[in-house]
Amino acid sequence: MAGAGRGTSPSGKKARGTSKSAKGPAKRPAGGDGAARPAKPAARRGAGKAGQGGAAGKALRADHAGGPAARAAELPVREGEGLWTPAELAEVRAGLEEQIITLRAEIAASATQIAEGDTSEGAGDDQADAGAKTYEREHELALAYNSQDLLAQIERAVQRMEAGTYGICESCSRPIGKARLQVFPRATLCVTCKQREERR
Repeated sequence: MAGAGRGTSPSGKKARGTSKSAKGPAKRPAGGDGAARPAKPAARRGAGKAGQGGAAGKALRADHAGGPAARAAELPVREGEGLWTPAELAEVRAGLEEQIITLRAEIAASATQIAEGDTSEGAGDDQADAGAKTYEREHELALAYNSQDLLAQIERAVQRMEAGTYGICESCSRPIGKARLQVFPRATLCVTCKQREERR
């Protein structure tokens, strides 16, 4: 039995050797049919998308930048009102931008005046003078706050023009009305919603 074991051992080794060679996959040549196709360069893959995006972006920018007429005509109006014309919208915007310049100058001058008043306040004044100066300073501060609030409203109106939401009521999302905006261009509420807000 021991001899049989030794006799079969070489054949077993051979069998294992042949099975190893059978299991080993044959290497395919690099240029054969099964070779992986070379991947497209990343730059070429992205070129088409970038080109499309660039063209679309240019079209959108051209439509937005070169379309004041389109933007004016798309602004909402109430029933019975005519559409906005580019000239009408430009006139309203020019008035708003002029007010912005004026208000900024007033706010800067007011801030300088308040600062100068703070440095000279209480220098040898009696109680009556000190009270008068305090009242004057509070009045100037109130005017400055009102000017800043008005400036914020006007700047917001210009931003709404840029965003294409000018003329839409922020409460009910209905048209504010062309006639109302021509008189009160910084309005953000229609007449109905404004009256409701004032009654609260």
